[in-house]
Amino acid sequence: MTEVKLSIGYDEFEEGQRIGSEIEKLGSSSESASLTSLIIGDWGQAYENSSEEVVEALVTHSASFPALRKLFVGEMSYEECEISWITQSDLSPLLPAFPELQSLTIQGGNELSLSELKHDKLEELIIISGGLSKAVLEHIAASQLPNLRKLELYLGVEDYGFDGGLADLLPLIEVGKFPKLTYLGLKNSQIQDEIAAALANAPILDQLDTLDLSLGTLTDEGAELLLASDRIKGLKALNLSHHYMSDEMISRWQKSGLPVDVSDKQESDDEEDWRYPSITE
Repeated sequence: MTEVKLSIGYDEFEEGQRIGSEIEKLGSSSESASLTSLIIGDWGQAYENSSEEVVEALVTHSASFPALRKLFVGEMSYEECEISWITQSDLSPLLPAFPELQSLTIQGGNELSLSELKHDKLEELIIISGGLSKAVLEHIAASQLPNLRKLELYLGVEDYGFDGGLADLLPLIEVGKFPKLTYLGLKNSQIQDEIAAALANAPILDQLDTLDLSLGTLTDEGAELLLASDRIKGLKALNLSHHYMSDEMISRWQKSGLPVDVSDKQESDDEEDWRYPSITE
């Protein structure tokens, strides 16, 4: 695999460097034809400039990247821009522009849209956010991704953009929606117990190898329902790491013989009993 990362630092942006020109320059280079993985980092002060220029440039020069299979839009550190401050845009034009794409990772949910989410060969969709909007969940529910094998969504919290509820997630776990799905991650959520309860005996578990409910606010309430489920026993991996389960519940999981990760126990705020997902701001 050949991989390139493009990024515009603060000073470079102030001096006039633009991500669109960098994508055009890469497309004109000798390595573009064999490039299989492209990472777009900071496109220049992403806390106030959206990814629209990235989308336009990639669509315009898509013919220069015939081997591209993996695309990451928004890979940047918190020093460059906090995840919830990253200003995205409608990324759906990227899909018809790259018909051979297999993996799309997006970081940042602010102003993110996936209005026309259709692709015959996409196998992996990952969205990392501190708060994913109800509108994006609706776009995914309405998507046409017949080859999708991995769906990983960092749902986040209300304060940073999560404005949905369990009802908005249920269409994603309907049997037949993603017939080839084997990895489901509904994680980093403030309603992790509700998600666990909905999934504990959901028929979609019968097609999954991996269920990822990590990085959220899971307590004994949701864990008890998962542990009692016969369908959970068919998984090859169950990720519950970063949780608020009791020591007793952790011990029960460890003795269950199931392939479960119960590491990284969190402690709630003693006075207010606040519990937080791993990624918020």
